[in-house]
Amino acid sequence: MNGKRQRCARRSAAIGCAASATLLAIQAAAGADGAAERVAVEVGTVSVRAIAVKSWIPGSVVSREDARIASVVGGRVVWIAEVGTRVKQGEPIARLDDTMPRLRADDLKAQVERARAQHLVASSQLERFNRLAATQVLSASQLDDARAQRDVSTDDVARADAQLRQAQYEIAQSVIRAPFPGIVTERFIQRGEYVQIGAATVRLVNTADIEARATAALELAANVHSGQVVTIRLHESEKPGTVRTVVPVGDERSRQFEVRITLANPDWLVGSPVEVSLPSAAERTAVTVPRDALVVRPNHSYVMRVTRSNTVEELDVTPGVATVDRVEVRGPLAPGDRLVVRGAERLAAGQAVRVIDQARHADPAT
Repeated sequence: MNGKRQRCARRSAAIGCAASATLLAIQAAAGADGAAERVAVEVGTVSVRAIAVKSWIPGSVVSREDARIASVVGGRVVWIAEVGTRVKQGEPIARLDDTMPRLRADDLKAQVERARAQHLVASSQLERFNRLAATQVLSASQLDDARAQRDVSTDDVARADAQLRQAQYEIAQSVIRAPFPGIVTERFIQRGEYVQIGAATVRLVNTADIEARATAALELAANVHSGQVVTIRLHESEKPGTVRTVVPVGDERSRQFEVRITLANPDWLVGSPVEVSLPSAAERTAVTVPRDALVVRPNHSYVMRVTRSNTVEELDVTPGVATVDRVEVRGPLAPGDRLVVRGAERLAAGQAVRVIDQARHADPAT
């Protein structure tokens, strides 16, 4: 009987050891599986930034060089550039018939030569009279008359030469050239028509030198200044811009002032309607989070904060003013807190995560 009990005790001990080993193996496997199931997340940091409330102001894209090119001389149009032609500075955009100016120039060249010949004769005669005056053969009145003839001939040469240069100028201006590079967008005359002095020939627009023009309410003027970085929006596309100038004169009827914004890498069409984000209040400091960290639901908004043990906790926040890449929030957050910026919607509170690529979403302000 005692031997039988001893055999049963040894059998039970062996079964217990086997069960313990199996339990340890299961726990180890569960721990390994738990480490492997950690969700990889990207995180950003909470920071304190200076922000300002923005107002979207309607505006449009304009060219800084947009002109109706006028003709300096009158004449019949023999050629004019087609609409859509891109020209460089100094290239012709229209040509006028220059037959009459050239004929007048030929006539004036002959008059200049004649005036110079008369001037040479008058100068030679004055020199002879000066030599004879020393011998008192000539009277003073004859000497004065010779000197006057020389002066008149000098003026005749200058006058004829000026008229010749005027004719040559008209010949040169019969070719109307582009004062700046651009595209011909409209023609106001056609080939064969007679253009008057000062009449518009084409509309030339420089599409490479453009900016945004917006008019805002006068109460915003105190918050806008030159050099300020703003956001410009065209449909769903947003680009940064810099305030080039603020026109410090308001319209008495509309109570608005004008703002010109320089575009970075401009590729929008002239005339496109845009919206410009201008500050409507003075800057203030606030706690901000990355845009992608904020999870918005119909009844509340929240963020998922990563703890030191690499688990996440859900924190309700109240969003405020949004900037280009960050959002002001009010809630239990502190600067430097790590927030999930990718996949926060799929996480549950207390879930273990694995942080990857934290540097890519680091806040440059911190």
